[in-house]
Amino acid sequence: MISTILIEPETPGNIGAIARSMKNFDLKNLILINPKCGHLDKEALDRATHAKEILKNAIIKDFPYLKEFDYLIATTSQLGTDYNIPRSPITPEQLAEKLAKINLKELNVGILIGREGIGLKNKEILMSDFVVTIPSSKAYPTLNAAHAATIVFYEIFKKIGKEKVNEHIIPATKIEKEIILKKLDNILDKMEFTTKEKKETQRKIWKRIVGKSFLTRREAFALIGFLKKIEK
Repeated sequence: MISTILIEPETPGNIGAIARSMKNFDLKNLILINPKCGHLDKEALDRATHAKEILKNAIIKDFPYLKEFDYLIATTSQLGTDYNIPRSPITPEQLAEKLAKINLKELNVGILIGREGIGLKNKEILMSDFVVTIPSSKAYPTLNAAHAATIVFYEIFKKIGKEKVNEHIIPATKIEKEIILKKLDNILDKMEFTTKEKKETQRKIWKRIVGKSFLTRREAFALIGFLKKIEK
């Protein structure tokens, strides 16, 4: 299941517009994290048009709720380099290709849409499994939140709207991911690094690898077994 998660939204109109885009592309679950405005204000309802039920069913939560998701996908216009691992992005099309390969019925996947003014903060980027960015003009790369959301939704719909042949495959959940990352942490703690920063870089890289791979549960169990042998 895919949920759209708006982080501290500030404008009712943008919330309504995003709800409308969700309706266009068969997305139903809207979550508002610490909203700064009313999602049922007239402006939001007017912009939502036929997607008013999405607004009415929206869930309001605090930041700890993000830990409930198996995978978090951050969206940002602030590109990272190879050395800025948390902000090393993929495109919406690449995201859709990844999602099309897994059984979404078995997973809770959240797409994070940042604040209208500053987007997502580093702490939210770090919580995410990977980052999506929309290719745009270098002169003005930042898109309106609703416009960016629509592009991401469209690319996902193109892929997962088709008949799937892998719904019998059980994907790894956040529980298996946490076990893998814990064992990797234990292994890294036993290794010698010249600086703490290099060890932290390894942690970030492995978190990204595990997140981007969308392991099946069988693959996760095999990897856990392998890491247990190294861990000893």
